[in-house]
Formats: sequence, structure tokens, C-alpha cells
Amino acid sequence: MGSVEFRPLKYRKGEFFMSTKIGILGYGNLARGVECAIRQNPDMELVAVFTRRNPETVSILTEKVSVYPLSEAVLWKDRIDVMILCGGSATDLPEQTPEYAKYFNVVDSFDTHARIPEHYANVDAAANEGGHMAIISAGWDPGMFSLNRLYAGAILPEGNDYTFWGRGVSQGHSGSEECKAIYGSDRRGIKFGARRKKSRTYRKTKAYKGMLCSA
Repeated sequence: MGSVEFRPLKYRKGEFFMSTKIGILGYGNLARGVECAIRQNPDMELVAVFTRRNPETVSILTEKVSVYPLSEAVLWKDRIDVMILCGGSATDLPEQTPEYAKYFNVVDSFDTHARIPEHYANVDAAANEGGHMAIISAGWDPGMFSLNRLYAGAILPEGNDYTFWGRGVSQGHSGSEECKAIYGSDRRGIKFGARRKKSRTYRKTKAYKGMLCSA
């Protein structure tokens, strides 16, 4: 029989429970949302954040949790239950998810639909090699949005699907060039009108951080 890990129980609102220890890899808008979700669930505990940036320049919302360089992530393989990967689908996740699935149970939000079978195969092989569990493409699209379409199709089998993407419809795809032409862009992407001037400074305020975690 293998060894059994005994964790201290946490107490909150009249209940004892064991928390799931979470790590976040990458710290941008997606990671801030993940952090807020962790804060709203008492059975989850953020224990570390890893970044490619200088950790001293990264400020997170959770007190008493440190930010570490990405190079130290593997050192935490026995102290983190689930590593949530918050990189981009274009270049980050295709490399990061298979790599870290060797050491952690992982969750990512890979959303390049055409490459999901390829990504699945790569992550599955790595997770099996390391004896871990991996959940890919979790989020809105694919994810909850796809489930909504499935439920609707089951309830209304003769119904029609209407989407908000495609030529002349999607702000995120077909409309991107028009936005660039109207508002301009830089190497970090589109800047939307009046938000351009205040977005950088506003995101540093307590009001913005409070809004993120107010739910």
C-alpha cells in the first residue's frame, strides 16, 4: 500500500474541508480571472503564481502568495494539486501544456479549434507519461458555449443555430481590420477608442481590482 498524505483541514463558516492547492502559470487577464474564481471557492487555495516576467514586477490580488519565475515551476510538482495554464493558444499552450502535464495535473483553455485534435494527442501522451490528468480547451468557446449549443440542439432538434462569428458578423474575427482602421493598433493589438487612454492606469486602481473580485 502506498503512503497516504494527511492534509490539515481548513475551517470556514462552520465547516471543515480540505482545499485543492492551485498554481497559476502565466499572469495576464485570464489569470486574474482565475485568481478571482479561486478566491470565491473556499475549497480551493492559490499557493503560487509563475511568470516569464520579473516576478518583482508582478502584483497579484491574493495576499501571502508569492510570484516565482517560470523556471522554478517544476520544483513545485509535489506541492500543487492542479496547475492552471493561462498562456495564449497561438504559441504558449501548444508547448506549455504537454510540458507541464508531465509534472502536474493541468487545465488549459486552448481554443484554436482546428488544432484541438493535435493538441489533445500531444497532451494525452505527456499526461500518460507523467501519470497525471489534463483538461484542455476549458472555458467559454470551446467549453460552456459549446454545451449551451448542445443543450439547445437537444431541446429544439428542428431549430437553427445562429452564431456571432463569421464574415460581417464577428467583432473578434471579420471586424478586426475595420477596428484597426478606425481606432489604430500597436504591437499588442487593437485599442478601442476612449478606453485607450485610461485602460493602463485604471487597471492599477483598487476600484478595478475590487470590480474583478466583487462577485
